[in-house]
Amino acid sequence: MKRWTHPILLCLTMLIASFSLLANDASPPATAPYLLQGAPSFDQSISQFRETFNKDNPTLALGEFRAIDGAKDTPTLTRAASKINENLYASTALERGTLKIKSMQITWLPIQGPEQKAAKAKALEYMSAILRAFTPILTKVQSQQKLQKLLTAGKNKRYYAETDGAIRYVVADHGEKGLTFAVEPIKLALSDTLGGAN
Repeated sequence: MKRWTHPILLCLTMLIASFSLLANDASPPATAPYLLQGAPSFDQSISQFRETFNKDNPTLALGEFRAIDGAKDTPTLTRAASKINENLYASTALERGTLKIKSMQITWLPIQGPEQKAAKAKALEYMSAILRAFTPILTKVQSQQKLQKLLTAGKNKRYYAETDGAIRYVVADHGEKGLTFAVEPIKLALSDTLGGAN
């Protein structure tokens, strides 16, 4: 665990830094600035999610998520990560106590050389599968198309978010320094018109 704790902290540091522009305006919680303040959690705990994900995606297995050494957690939030390979990580922000998912991220650290294309393709497979795991009405092709649309919209932007129903998709594109795709739940509010209807 000690051998890969440092790269994971680097990934999360990059992710947190990518959301620093948002922090200047909206003042989200300092410990997890990629989360919306007061964000809810999904209904699944991290172990339930991992079991279902691995069953649905046998060629894209996620290993056990481990608490990140040195992470500055809060009384209500804990962070954990799972190393997929040398340049690909899954990380999550969890509700302390229940371990329900408040945010799920896939971070790819680009590599140079002939293996880059295959490594990026594998990263996109994981991102698409994560998207589909939280939006199961999408087919594999539809989830790939939606991911490409999100990545295109977020290209060369330090932070891009798009809301679809009760889900928020986030892209943090650092170019050669890495790419993070996140899925988070959001609170839905009734519109004034609907709320005022008799």
